[in-house]
Amino acid sequence: MDTDSLKAFLAVAECQSFSIAAERLHLTQPAVSKRIAALEERLNHSLFDRLGRSVQLTEAGERLRPQATFILQNIRETERSIRELSGEMVGSLKVATSHHIGLHHLPPILRIFASKYPKVNLQFEFLDSEQAHEKVINGDCELAVVTLAPELKEPLAAEIIWQDPLVFVTSPKHELAQRSQITLKDLSQARAILPDLNTFTGRLVKKCFDEASLPLRLNMATNYLETIKVMVSVGLGWSVLPATMLDSQLKEIPIAGTQLTRSLGVVTHKRRTLGNAARAFYDVLRAN
Repeated sequence: MDTDSLKAFLAVAECQSFSIAAERLHLTQPAVSKRIAALEERLNHSLFDRLGRSVQLTEAGERLRPQATFILQNIRETERSIRELSGEMVGSLKVATSHHIGLHHLPPILRIFASKYPKVNLQFEFLDSEQAHEKVINGDCELAVVTLAPELKEPLAAEIIWQDPLVFVTSPKHELAQRSQITLKDLSQARAILPDLNTFTGRLVKKCFDEASLPLRLNMATNYLETIKVMVSVGLGWSVLPATMLDSQLKEIPIAGTQLTRSLGVVTHKRRTLGNAARAFYDVLRAN
């Protein structure tokens, strides 16, 4: 049971498609199919039901999935621990983060880390915070620097690095910007451009309106805050954005008695020991 076959199996299981899994692994589809077939022959069980263009795990596949994840994670941990016997800070460090944090919070951290540890190959995967949490759970990343979940899943641990105050904003030319006083009810009647309401940030905004028994009139939903900023700046609606994004293109809308903030920080796996590079990166985050 070789690691390449297990990686192919997990990719197909996650993508539910041989062709998409092949793209992710930078292989041809026949190569992925060959690896799965070899694994099925070794185990003497079919691992996938082929249903048209999609595939689903069989009972044998469902049983193999957590074990395959565990095996590959143990192999990575063993390789890393042996490399680190010398005490030298080398190798790769895979970190999951969001586009917003990558753009607005991490650049000074990366400059410091790169100057101190030039032999570490930092690999960033830009994801929604919800997906990044799952990456850490599955062992695909040692840590994630993201918006923290209100309630963490086991076996995750988190530490707050930044508090990120959120503000209601609109275009300076929008009708709302011309009023001297705005309430949540006023906003509920105007078109909004918000992060997806299933994201941590979107849920925070929705909870604010739910508690006031007010609906939200969504004009558009996207998880890219920079895109939201552009859409708001041209007058397509109001939104809620980090205060750090305020500039001449936006006007803050103060709402009496309403303050929103989210926590940004590091997510790790409780049962996984961080490698030297991950611990060093964590230390730089804490210190800066």
